[in-house]
Amino acid sequence: MKMITAIVNKEDSGAVSSALTKAGYRVTKLPTTGGFLLSGNVTLLIGTEDEKVDKAIEIISEHSKQRKEIVPSTASYGIGVTTAYPLEVTVGGATIFVTNVERFEKV
Repeated sequence: MKMITAIVNKEDSGAVSSALTKAGYRVTKLPTTGGFLLSGNVTLLIGTEDEKVDKAIEIISEHSKQRKEIVPSTASYGIGVTTAYPLEVTVGGATIFVTNVERFEKV
């Protein structure tokens, strides 16, 4: 048994969890925050059999694509002097961890 922990952008989380559920996976969604932009993410917990891990990762990859966004940024040029300028960053995609489950019980 394996535990898949997938961190996806909140905009992609609905499509990812729906596709996983349709494929027969049980998914637990946790709202999380992190990364460079401190943007909203969703952490998905998926417990599954070893032989179904690759298919789950394939589904996650299909529904969580990276994209470019323009965000405001600031620069400081000395004491009290700052300016704002747009910055292009990559958002989306997924970070996936697969760990062994020593024991699983459903009570």
